[in-house]
Amino acid sequence: MKKNDPYAALRYKEFNIFLIVRFAMVFAWSMQFVVIEWEVYSITKDPLSLGIIGLMEVIPAVSLALFAGHIVDQKEKRNLLIKCILGFSVISLGLFLLTWPTVVGGWSTKLVLYAIYFLVFLGGIVRAFLGPTIFSLFSLIVPKKVYPNAATWSSSVWQMGAVLGPALAGFSINWIGVHWSMCLIFGFSLIAFVNLLQIPIKPILNPKIGENVFKSLREGVKFVFTTKIILGAITLDMIAVLFGGAVALLPVFAQDILHVGSQGFGILRAAPAVGALITMFTSAYFPLNKSAGMKLLGAIFGFGICIIVFGLSTWFWVSVLALFFSGVFDGISMIIRQTILQLRTPDHMRGRVASVNSMFVGSSNELGAFESGLTARLMGTVTAVVFGGTMTLVTVLTTGIVSPAFRKLDLRKDIAESENEDG
Repeated sequence: MKKNDPYAALRYKEFNIFLIVRFAMVFAWSMQFVVIEWEVYSITKDPLSLGIIGLMEVIPAVSLALFAGHIVDQKEKRNLLIKCILGFSVISLGLFLLTWPTVVGGWSTKLVLYAIYFLVFLGGIVRAFLGPTIFSLFSLIVPKKVYPNAATWSSSVWQMGAVLGPALAGFSINWIGVHWSMCLIFGFSLIAFVNLLQIPIKPILNPKIGENVFKSLREGVKFVFTTKIILGAITLDMIAVLFGGAVALLPVFAQDILHVGSQGFGILRAAPAVGALITMFTSAYFPLNKSAGMKLLGAIFGFGICIIVFGLSTWFWVSVLALFFSGVFDGISMIIRQTILQLRTPDHMRGRVASVNSMFVGSSNELGAFESGLTARLMGTVTAVVFGGTMTLVTVLTTGIVSPAFRKLDLRKDIAESENEDG
């Protein structure tokens, strides 16, 4: 492998297939969430209903996260991911039927709404297993010496799906309607399924197969809470996402504040992911490993500023720019956090560590959606977004003051050690 080779991970065929699978799933999932948001708010005209969508997904995702991590560490990863994708496909098919007037023509609005919430709840169960499985499969496809580069490309593909999914959702709602948009989502889940079949079954690296589930869970939680750098990274990101989750209220801004309709909604929803995607492609050539702690703190601080600007803006393109730069900063945060997790997590504990991370960071998106919906109901939409951005700034400043070790974090030594381990 060439030194500082920006394409190191892409030289492994299975990793390229993995990227296709990840893109298809992120695209489908993010597009589906946006389409559901639009449909539910169109039905209810209540910002709290957007928060309930997040709550319905986060309850099972958090409740089952640790158990899912234990299962992932005990099972073969490729086949487990196949089951997750099939589960998502069934849910997408159900939402396709729920948005078909021929099927639900005689249903009350409340019944349709509750059915949507139920399928979102089932999606939360699938997500509890999906994240840890992908994280664990990643480590079985590329050697440790290319983990940082692979994490950059994997995160870039994640953001690409997060760019195109919401953007296409906004346009497809306008072009072909909610119903056929759900059909398109179902199609992408099938693309993920077909490509995943090309990756062979992988070995199970956990030496403690059959270990007592409660002992296994305690071991995983203890590892995260005693590894201060991992704990600090995921906690900081969780708080930032929890209070800075302005994107959950984008249907309100698009329809009632900026008055830009479904196409403007698609642009707003895609703007942060475009910013993050540019950051991630750039970081493949200019790694973020030096002074990683200060870069992470600075990135989340910048993210909070952008959220405040977005909340106060009444001009569409100012709002788009604020969301774009929030994505730039969020991309830096994501790359550094994923690199920390990949480098400092033992192979046999990846499922459990990823589950704890999911509880902290992944689920904070949905908790953030609920927090944003609730505070919008109580404070008003603009005040709620500004409050969230302000809390993000307070969190960063507090972390920077109380954790000098985090400020001094540098990942170059970890990367050098991983290269020596791979020989």
